[in-house]
Amino acid sequence: MAGHEFSEPADRKRIADQAANPEAVEETRHSCDPAFRHGVVVGFDGSMSSERALAYAIGMARRSGSGLIIVHVANRLPTTVWAGCEPPVFVDVPDHRTEVLGLELACADHLSEVPWILVERGGDICHELEEVGREYAADAIVVGSTHGLVGRIFGSVAGRLARRAQRPVVVIP
Repeated sequence: MAGHEFSEPADRKRIADQAANPEAVEETRHSCDPAFRHGVVVGFDGSMSSERALAYAIGMARRSGSGLIIVHVANRLPTTVWAGCEPPVFVDVPDHRTEVLGLELACADHLSEVPWILVERGGDICHELEEVGREYAADAIVVGSTHGLVGRIFGSVAGRLARRAQRPVVVIP
């Protein structure tokens, strides 16, 4: 199979060296659509509580005349790969649920009321929601409440986010 080499256009910006110019790296990493600045961030995973949070966030964005930033933090499932006598290796298996959620959201009639985008992240849910909120200078972050044993043991996403967020957090029961 033959490989292809693509030449870079002369007008393309090069990725800055972090040591030489940290501001340029920060600007490159956190560029976002300006139409969604000061919008409403909502955590969405397809669960009933995230559906309620999405409905509330739609109304909030509509009332404030802003955009909706729907964030899906993909699960990274750790798996162990055993290769004979070698020590086990841990591999992150990506969650392809974001594609399915994106299609469901694109077909939803209630989202036609506001401009929206779907952002996929991987990692800690609280950190990623706050990071997206910071990148878009969001006016608020909306999340659904966590029910069940996992939330009681590890602390709910809403509770951890409310303690550490730098912007208002709205928790929908």
